[in-house]
Formats: sequence, structure tokens, C-alpha cells
Amino acid sequence: MGSGSGSFLKVLLKNFDVLAMPVVSLLYPLYASIRAIESKSPVDDQQWLTYWVLYSMITLFELTFAKLIEWIPIWPYAKLIWTCWLVIPYFSGAAYVYEHYVRPFFVNRQSINIWYVPRKKDVLDKQDDILTAAEKYIEEKGPEAFEKLINRADKSRRSSGYTVYDEDPRY
Repeated sequence: MGSGSGSFLKVLLKNFDVLAMPVVSLLYPLYASIRAIESKSPVDDQQWLTYWVLYSMITLFELTFAKLIEWIPIWPYAKLIWTCWLVIPYFSGAAYVYEHYVRPFFVNRQSINIWYVPRKKDVLDKQDDILTAAEKYIEEKGPEAFEKLINRADKSRRSSGYTVYDEDPRY
């Protein structure tokens, strides 16, 4: 009976990366993401949304370079360590990578945007973009004036006879 448990332990240790990877990269993040959705805090939502963005990027990297990765014997262990660093809240690895590497690439206006879609232009050759208009209004009149405008529009919409459904307060 002792030798049977020893061989089981050897098999377990030999296949640790194969067994641990789904738990670390999928099961725990899935559980934590559901808890984040149910909590009122936006901080944990950002942590787990960021994790899933990075997990998708890792998966795309692996799919793209699968033939090359086959030749790297420590890849499964390196990926497991990397994923642990991303997942474990103590390290906040996902937030760090996103804030320092991913976000600057997508937010920086000077970076190359492979998904460029030209914005619509109106007859006066101005951008037809609600966010740009809102940013310009806030810049000109201040955030308090913008908030008053939103409240006024909300009151007008409520009194106009349209049915208004209150959204979940968590969002």
C-alpha cells in the first residue's frame, strides 16, 4: 500500500503543471470573476477583466507560436509561474502588466493602431462622436455643468412619458 501511494505521488508531481494549470488559469479566476461581478466594488471587476484580457493574449501567443513553444521544455512551468503571478491578488500581476504595458499601447494616441476605423464627419467636417463632444463640453464648462446637463436630461426623459427602468445600482 505504501508503494502504491508513492507511485501516485510521483505521477502527481510529474504531471503537476498539467493538473495545476487549469485550476490556476481557469477555475480560480472563474470563481473570483463571479464573486467580483456580485460585489459592489469596481476594483475587483477591473482585476479580473484585466486578467481575462491577459489570459486571452497568452492564449493567442500560444496558438500563434505553438510549433516554437513545443521546443521549450520549461514553457509549461514558466507559464504556470507567470499565471500564478497574474492571478494571486497579493501580487496584482495582471494590474501591473496591464497598467505598464497593455494600456499604454492601446491608450497612447501616437501608437500604431491596427484596428483604425475612420470616424464619421459631418458637413462641417467636425467629428460626429458623442465622447468627443462630452469631453469638449466638460473642458469648456467644467464637470459640474456637465453633471447638471445630464441630470436635466434625465429629468426631462422621466417626465416625457417614456418608461424608464432603473438599472442595477452596482453598475
